[in-house]
Amino acid sequence: MSQPATKETYGFQAEVKQLMHLMIHSLYGNKEIFLRELISNASDAADKLKFESLRDPNLMVEDTELKVWVDFDKDARTIIIRDNGIGMTEEEVIQNLGTIAKSGTREFLQKLTGDQAKDARLIGQFGVGFYSAFIVADKVIVRTRLAGSDPSSGVEWVSNGEGEYTIEKITKDTRGTEIILHLRPEEDEFLNAWRLKHIITKYSDHITLPIIMKKETMEEMKSDKDAKEVTETKAVVEEEVVNRATALWTLPKNDITDEQYKELYKHVAHDFEDPLSWSHNKVEGKLEYTSVLYIPARAPFDLWHMGKARGLKLYVQRVFIMDDAEQFLPHYLRFVRGIIDSNDLPLNISREILQNNRTIESIRAALVKRILSMLEQLASDEKEKYAKFWKEFGQALKEGPAEDFANKEQIAKLLRFASTHKNTELQDVSLEEYVARLIPGQNKIYFVTAETFNAAKNSPHLEIFRKKGIEVLLLTDRIDEWLTSHLTEFQGKSFQSVARGGLDLGELEDKASDEKHKEVEGDFDETLKKIKEVLGDRIKDVRLSRRLIDSPTCVVIDENDMTTQMERMMRAAGQHVPKHKPILEVNPDHSMIIRLKTETDKAHFADWIEVLFDQAVLAEGGQLDDPASFVKRLNALLLTH
Repeated sequence: MSQPATKETYGFQAEVKQLMHLMIHSLYGNKEIFLRELISNASDAADKLKFESLRDPNLMVEDTELKVWVDFDKDARTIIIRDNGIGMTEEEVIQNLGTIAKSGTREFLQKLTGDQAKDARLIGQFGVGFYSAFIVADKVIVRTRLAGSDPSSGVEWVSNGEGEYTIEKITKDTRGTEIILHLRPEEDEFLNAWRLKHIITKYSDHITLPIIMKKETMEEMKSDKDAKEVTETKAVVEEEVVNRATALWTLPKNDITDEQYKELYKHVAHDFEDPLSWSHNKVEGKLEYTSVLYIPARAPFDLWHMGKARGLKLYVQRVFIMDDAEQFLPHYLRFVRGIIDSNDLPLNISREILQNNRTIESIRAALVKRILSMLEQLASDEKEKYAKFWKEFGQALKEGPAEDFANKEQIAKLLRFASTHKNTELQDVSLEEYVARLIPGQNKIYFVTAETFNAAKNSPHLEIFRKKGIEVLLLTDRIDEWLTSHLTEFQGKSFQSVARGGLDLGELEDKASDEKHKEVEGDFDETLKKIKEVLGDRIKDVRLSRRLIDSPTCVVIDENDMTTQMERMMRAAGQHVPKHKPILEVNPDHSMIIRLKTETDKAHFADWIEVLFDQAVLAEGGQLDDPASFVKRLNALLLTH
């Protein structure tokens, strides 16, 4: 290689330095994964070249057989991983090896705790890729050249991982990338052919291109010396393929072990943890495709980043086409990872063509059914695993009823909630279980929404339901407001918010209580009129409550108005939302209301109504327009009580 004219020194992005430091210390107990990560990158580079060569066959003219080579040098104490894939330009080297372009990187790094076990899971989930080299190496050299470019456009990148790296131009005769790891003094275990082969077969057996290592054999050589036949042995170095080098998903299921499925997942998802569940399916007939679908064990840190590319790894006739083909899954199933290999799509398919393709629509519908069936089986047969799934991905699944009308009922069966039946924050109550516990005469599914579990659990709206033993779902996820506006019934039972509109318990209503309520309505006409005069246009109406037992007042939302929680969400999203006027309900049996009924001092009456109204707003999780006046008024009333 010719000597470069210049050598440039660059500093790593701050996030790269932080990640490398944490990674080296957190993943040190599983350091052999460096080889898996670097081989995985080499495989991706080969996939990209195959795809690009569909448009430009000349890219592969110099070498049509794509491979990965792994070698080591005991004397130099180096490991070399080489590929003849797509390679990189100087700009790509700086972008890929000096910076982390992932959105949410800072947010991710802030989640790291210093606890090595916890951080190892997070870092693995983030996907360390190339930087894993520094777990075992104190110096890394990368030599690369983009396919189709001139040999003189090669690039050499060198770093000791401590803050800086150098870049220089080199002449590289072959395309692709070569990575040379100068091992740390204590890493001699990796300067061993058996050890390296073991790691490759353990982690990279599923890689679809050959992984080549040198193999030394002894051959007998016969010669004539002094008219006598002499047999000598000579060491001969050969190349051998050390992995299966077959697309795993093309094999019969019975030929694939659980460990191989797990390693395929880790390659596809760039995850360190085993998946929670998977499904391998081959479809033949009108459509021909193979899918391997995985449910991860843990949500990625960027699950909620809207700009994040997601989807399945797409192959057409075993040729890699693209990562993150999002057209095969609806957005609410964006956590699913896997591979789809189709025989019906053209090799030159693009993201634009994927948008409007009947074959894609048919495959998508079938994949959604399969994923929902996987989750149903998990929920039925492995409840602990499903509980783990729900904790990680439940909020994403709650988007389903709004997005996927065709599968709304099936999705609804998979949803889990907290409820007054158990009165714990754990979301483990299914709608089927709720319906099975309906009391005689109950024909609705009751729920309450709130910002927090305690706010929901202690809501005054629940008082009549507790008295009658009626279970209420406690909804505290932000998505719940959106969910209940689209999931309006389940198994013929309509959903009903306990904090919205006039309470109608139908057959559950106690006749004696109903008659008593009607009797006292006339007695409170004047009191309700006075309350309305005090609160003016801050309320839509005031009425006697059928739902309160222990509290003096509560605020409810009119049947067609936006809830307080939804209003806050819309404002937080930057949308202008007119403030709704609540309805104030008062408890005619509460001693405070009974006392106010006979209060003749208008100022005293007004102060108490203001306080009771503000208390009701606070109990609903609302915000006061004038908190200082509320405190001042309450203190004054306490002193004069």
